[in-house]
Amino acid sequence: MLTAMVTPFLPDGGVDYDGAARLATHLVDERRHDGLVVNGTTGESPTTSDDEKSKLLRAVIEAVGDRAVIVAGAGTNHTEHTLKLARQAEAAGAHGLLVVTPYYNKPPQEGLVRHFTAVADATGLPAMLYDIPGRAGVPIENDTLVQLAEHPRIVAVKDAKGDLFGASRVMMETDLVWYSGDDNLNLPWLSVGAAGFVSVVGHVVGTELHEMIDAYRAGDHGRALELHRRLLPVVTAIMTRTQGAIAVKAALNLLGLPGGGPLRAPLVEASPEFAARLREDLTIGGVKVPEATIPEVAR
Repeated sequence: MLTAMVTPFLPDGGVDYDGAARLATHLVDERRHDGLVVNGTTGESPTTSDDEKSKLLRAVIEAVGDRAVIVAGAGTNHTEHTLKLARQAEAAGAHGLLVVTPYYNKPPQEGLVRHFTAVADATGLPAMLYDIPGRAGVPIENDTLVQLAEHPRIVAVKDAKGDLFGASRVMMETDLVWYSGDDNLNLPWLSVGAAGFVSVVGHVVGTELHEMIDAYRAGDHGRALELHRRLLPVVTAIMTRTQGAIAVKAALNLLGLPGGGPLRAPLVEASPEFAARLREDLTIGGVKVPEATIPEVAR
C-alpha cells in the first residue's frame, strides 16, 4: 500500500517541508502505508524545482524512511534531466525510483527503451515504470515492458493504462511486480496478480485499501469486494470530478490534515461547491469529516 503523496505548500508559495513530514508520518503511522511516492505528479512535480525536490525527499525520509519505503519520482520528458533527478534521489537516500513515460514529445517505443534503460543504469536503485498513456500521450507497449524487464533494476510497473489482459501476459512472462495506478481499478488489478496500489485516494482511506489487499490475499474476496464498493463514492469524488491534486488537497483540508493548503499555478484550489459535495461523498464512503472543517456552503 503506497500513496503518491501531495506536496504541501505554504501561503507564500514555498514548500512546506514540516507539513510534508507531518503528512508522511500520518500516512505511515495512522493510515497503514507501506510506502510513499514523493515528487510524483500528484506532488505537483512539474512545478517544483530540483532543489525543492531534494529537500522534500530528505524531509520525508527523515520522518518515516526507517519504517516505510520511499520512492522518488524522477521522471521527466528530458532524459538527461531525468538522470540528474535519479542521481539526486539516490544521494538523498531514496529507496527506489518512479519513472513516468516521457510526456508530450511522444517518443517511439525504441526511445522509451533507451530512456528507461538509461535511468536504470544511472543509479543502483530499483525502478518502477509509470505507464500512463492518458497523460503521457504514448503507452509502454507490452512487448516493450517484456524487453525492459530484462534489466535487473527495472522491477515494477505502476499501471494507469488499464489493460488487465495485456498486463496479465507481461506478469506471466516476466518478474515485474504490478501496482494499480488507477484507484478505479484497484480490486480488479489484485484479481489478475497485482501486488498492491500506488494510490491517490490513499491519502484519506489508506487503512481501508490496506485492508482490501490483506483480505484479498487471505482469500476473503467477499470482504475485499465489500470494501471496494464502500469506497466507490470516495474514489468517484477524488478521481473523476476534478484534477487529482486539487481533489486530494481539498479532502485533506476537510479532514484537518497537513497538505490541504495551496496549489501551484496552473492548478487552482477547489471551489466551495466542490468541497461541499466532496464532504458528502467522503461521509457516504465512511470517512469521518470533523464538523469544524465543513465549509459554510455545506452547512
